[in-house]
Amino acid sequence: MMIQAFYTGISGVKAHQTAIDVVADNLANTSTLGFRGYSSEFSSLFEKSVVGPSDRNAGVGLGTSVNAITMDNNSGVIQLSERNTDLAIMGDGWFGIQGEGAPIYTRDGSFTFDRERDLVTADGYYVLGTMGTNINNGVLTQQLSEVGLGNVATQEKLRFPNELTYPVSPTTEAKFFGNLGLDDTTRVISSKAIDAQSNTNNIRLEFNKVVPQVSPGTQWNVVATAQSAGVQTFYNEQTGETTYLPDEIYDTQSGVVSFDDSGVIVSNTLSTINNNGTPVNINLGTGYEGLISMNNPFSGSSTSDGVKSGELYGYEINKNGQIIATFSNGMQSSIGSVAVYHFQNDKGLERINGSRFSESTNSGRPIFFQDANGNNILGTDLSNFKLEGSNVRMEVALTEIIIMQRSYDANSKCITTADQMLQKALNMSAK
Repeated sequence: MMIQAFYTGISGVKAHQTAIDVVADNLANTSTLGFRGYSSEFSSLFEKSVVGPSDRNAGVGLGTSVNAITMDNNSGVIQLSERNTDLAIMGDGWFGIQGEGAPIYTRDGSFTFDRERDLVTADGYYVLGTMGTNINNGVLTQQLSEVGLGNVATQEKLRFPNELTYPVSPTTEAKFFGNLGLDDTTRVISSKAIDAQSNTNNIRLEFNKVVPQVSPGTQWNVVATAQSAGVQTFYNEQTGETTYLPDEIYDTQSGVVSFDDSGVIVSNTLSTINNNGTPVNINLGTGYEGLISMNNPFSGSSTSDGVKSGELYGYEINKNGQIIATFSNGMQSSIGSVAVYHFQNDKGLERINGSRFSESTNSGRPIFFQDANGNNILGTDLSNFKLEGSNVRMEVALTEIIIMQRSYDANSKCITTADQMLQKALNMSAK
């Protein structure tokens, strides 16, 4: 039994040495982004059967061993950052990154765009996700609020163009509002209109009362003019003189607008006007929503659709993992989506280092969560301008290492005691 005490003590020393190594690694990585702490699980070895005086079987343990070193899946501390490309997963899931080999998975979301506009990690691994199909030869073909995730097998590195243009969307309708009043005075209301060349022009409506008026109600002649906006200049390099050019008129249309005795439009013969090649519908409204003619002070306003072209201002990532392109005209569009992977058994992932893992037979293959309609979704919330730090709690780790140290010392004492007993037995047999 004294010999057995040696082996039992040695097994305890070895097992607790391994456990101390695990805790020491946890403490060394308390500042590592996305680090997952580990804990040691012990199990006893086979027992040696002993028959006691009462004929009941008993057993003497043969020591201990580290049965498993398991991952702690609790979330780490969320830290603020200064980059909108830094992401923290607020629930379950893993980012996918890839170098030359198979994808690997991490909770470290410290991402940035490199010179090629690839979304990458600090050490150059490509971040995986779904690219939108709304870019063609450096031109945005469709404005999207969201790019849906494709299948797991189709995820690719996220690469975006250095130059991207938001195409012009010419004005197709101009709406006019206000009160023309009842006085026989010229009224003018203008609206902005964007043409196919991305120029901002003016559509000017000039109202004058029809003579003679026919009761009931009022009638107004209206002349619509589509013309260039702003002061145009021509500089003569030979004379050094600047010539101010008049506005260029693209089209003029006229019609008659009739109102009933309550001030509401009952007829309008003015419909469209040519804005430098693009027809624009002139909408004067219906009922009291639009132009009216009542005995109140004159007022006028307008709205129009259409968007000027814009050049790429930059990229950012929102909390839904969408990569958003922002343009100089103030417009935005999603052009890609960062993927978040899930596993049946996160603890079964094979550790590459403390913050990066690969799939294994124990973890199962990566999957995407789906909504009720069968569409792939993130299945968790992301937060930009934030990073997830280590999930190691220092006070817990320090307590664990004290316990492990005491256990190590106690097992060492068992070896010393067994040695003293064996030495005494040898001395007795020598006499």
